[in-house]
Amino acid sequence: MKNIVLIILAAFALFNYGCAEDKASTSKLNWTTNLEQAIESAKKENKAVLVNFTGSDWCKWCFKLRDEVFVQSDFEEYADENLVLVVIDFPRSKTQSNETRMYNQKIAQQFGIQGFPTIVLFNKEGVPVAKTGYQPGGAANYVNHIKSFLGS
Repeated sequence: MKNIVLIILAAFALFNYGCAEDKASTSKLNWTTNLEQAIESAKKENKAVLVNFTGSDWCKWCFKLRDEVFVQSDFEEYADENLVLVVIDFPRSKTQSNETRMYNQKIAQQFGIQGFPTIVLFNKEGVPVAKTGYQPGGAANYVNHIKSFLGS
């Protein structure tokens, strides 16, 4: 009986993890992986930059931020008009090229990243203005949180 319960719980956990991954892939947003190029694009487009330092395949709080904020329409609408998005990922199971891994480590070290998720915001001039992370309250609350740093 215990084995059956364990099997059911394991199957449920795998199903839920798969659903979370599917939900993330439905986001309409374009996330880039190069901070310098993102800053240049943001300056041309008169947008701010949001950099998401994440452990995309293992970090519980990263999953919460993704599911509660990044794939929600309130955030997507705000980001589409106001942000250039960058993801700097530190996965445990997903493979990355050595070049990507070294680049991500360099950027994380440059900004003193010590935990995940960490969000670094740059203003429209490309100057870092805030370091934050997960905030409860959903996408609309998170948009207001970002606006408080960017003065918009």
